[in-house]
Amino acid sequence: MTRTAHIVGTAMTPMNRRDRSAEEMALQVVAESLADAGVDPAEVNLVVFGNATAGRLIDQGCLRGQTFLTKAGLRNAGIVNVDNSCAGGSSALHLGSLATLGGTRTVLAVGVEKMWTGDRAGTLAGIEDGVPGVDREFLHATMENPSGSVLMALNSGWAMAMMEERGATVEQFAATAVKARRNGALNPNAQFQEAVTLEEVLSSNSIVPPLTRLMCSSFTDGAAAVVLSATPVEGAPRVRASTARSGNGDIDYHERLSETAAAAWEESGIDPADVDLVELHDATSPEELYALESLGFFKPGDAGPATAAGDTAIGGKGIAVNTSGGLVSRGHPLGATGLAQVVELTTQLRGYAGPRQVDGARLAVAVNTGGMIGSHAGRTDAGFIGIHVLEGG
Repeated sequence: MTRTAHIVGTAMTPMNRRDRSAEEMALQVVAESLADAGVDPAEVNLVVFGNATAGRLIDQGCLRGQTFLTKAGLRNAGIVNVDNSCAGGSSALHLGSLATLGGTRTVLAVGVEKMWTGDRAGTLAGIEDGVPGVDREFLHATMENPSGSVLMALNSGWAMAMMEERGATVEQFAATAVKARRNGALNPNAQFQEAVTLEEVLSSNSIVPPLTRLMCSSFTDGAAAVVLSATPVEGAPRVRASTARSGNGDIDYHERLSETAAAAWEESGIDPADVDLVELHDATSPEELYALESLGFFKPGDAGPATAAGDTAIGGKGIAVNTSGGLVSRGHPLGATGLAQVVELTTQLRGYAGPRQVDGARLAVAVNTGGMIGSHAGRTDAGFIGIHVLEGG
């Protein structure tokens, strides 16, 4: 018997609030996703719970899912906790998909992150926990900058490489941020819901050149959840491929992204040209362009001009990119980001996205990455990459 994992329920919190606890957010998305699926909490057999920073920021280092979901009514479910830095959400969905294919009847994948605690230095340190100590030491020694974020400095280096090697421009980076904020303005759950102009992006505070403030993702509180079932439900998207790779420092981040994408296309039996929309990991706006090229949606050097021309916008002539607003506008609550991407794609494939709906959406891809490894040895590889290909029901 061939099993398929179907996404039968989803939920996410508004990401523009800082006043809620991790427990409150987790309980909300569990209740709402199960209600969306028509599933009683006692029917859930497995929960995979993603979180990155609770151990450092809110004194909950272990049993995070068990702690935050005590009041959720999940009396018959095992709870497995995963971290994987910014990719906890896609890691949870990957494990949940495998469990569903293996015969587990009802699986709940949850991600939650509480990043706003009043301790900015602590949050930055929590983000950098996604980098091995030896690499962290190297990055601070070589990429320390006024922003306080060596990871933004790393993104700056990638942006400069795109400009030097692929002809990308700062104006293209800014156009990418403008698109993100325009999409976020259509998303009631986005962290930032106001459109901005090209001039506003270019003139916003410098982080690490060429990055400006409006080109970068921000600390975000938020949660998301997805209910998986092997039983088909009308209108429920199916997981056509769930592909995961971890780097070891042998190759660079974008090479790893290309390798993982090739594996996802092979697993799903599709070509990048078949995809209608993608939610990808735009920690910065230049990274959106680099990722689009690494994933095979554009040839090297083509993503920037296409984005500036409006091809990747909702209603554009090409693939629609980050209709939710992406990390730059929807927000980046580390362990929840990968699931927030899938909530958006499921909403699109169901045809429920309202003013940001992509007409005829049938095939969608979520790309979530987390952690960096190998910088001290001259390469910066990805700690984890999770790619999910979804097909409308």
